[in-house]
Amino acid sequence: MPHIRGPVAFRGGGFAPRDRPLAGALTVIALLALWQAGSSLGWIPPLFLPAPYDVARTLVTLTLSGELWRHVSASLLRLAVGWALGTVFGVALGVGVGIFTALRSPGMAVVSALFPIPKIALVPLFIIWFGIGEGSKIATLAFGVFFPMVIGTAAGVDNVPRSLIRMAQSFGLSRRAIVWKIVLPGSLPAILSTMRITAAIAIVLLVAAEMIGAQRGVGAFVLQEGNLYDTDGLLAGIVVLSLMGLGASWIIGRLERTLLAWRG
Repeated sequence: MPHIRGPVAFRGGGFAPRDRPLAGALTVIALLALWQAGSSLGWIPPLFLPAPYDVARTLVTLTLSGELWRHVSASLLRLAVGWALGTVFGVALGVGVGIFTALRSPGMAVVSALFPIPKIALVPLFIIWFGIGEGSKIATLAFGVFFPMVIGTAAGVDNVPRSLIRMAQSFGLSRRAIVWKIVLPGSLPAILSTMRITAAIAIVLLVAAEMIGAQRGVGAFVLQEGNLYDTDGLLAGIVVLSLMGLGASWIIGRLERTLLAWRG
């Protein structure tokens, strides 16, 4: 046998990437510094891409005037209501599709037929159905969020180990207890991952709906600034949308750490 001269390094750590917030923050700061340097040296035309300093100054001006909050508050309300409705009904149908045979084929057939339709193309139809007010915008968001949530939830339910369900049945647990104590916790990682995707989808649809028919909202503000060729305001609106996406991702991340703490 070959002689081992020292301790063998542990090789069973697996793939366990860790978050390093400082590295992410430094990357963003470096990119902004390069952007600002290119603008200051005249390499980037202001009309093509305004400097970060100019965008930040516009954001401060809009914040102090109160105009930014009027647009953001309208968008956040639409986003929260539309995303929540689409998520609740999507998870409910996804669980039903994953559990009940009677719902599986009909439900997935309808989802497969309607999911590929571009939701932005349906905005005029929703305006006819629900009017030019908040109803059409919320319906657009809910409709866009609903179908991915159904698919993601159903996939999560399908991935729950059937041995756990059979064991629960052998111990005499009711169907409701099995759903609440085994199926939902087991499918929760897939549901939360899908929620990250649907949050981004909802923001995209929010902007499209507000650009078509809204007086207030970040999407309406971006359209207005673009029509005026005010690139400072246009970039400021885009920054706000990015912050909304980061905020949604942070909230879902907190939910993951709280609801999935049992995974260790």
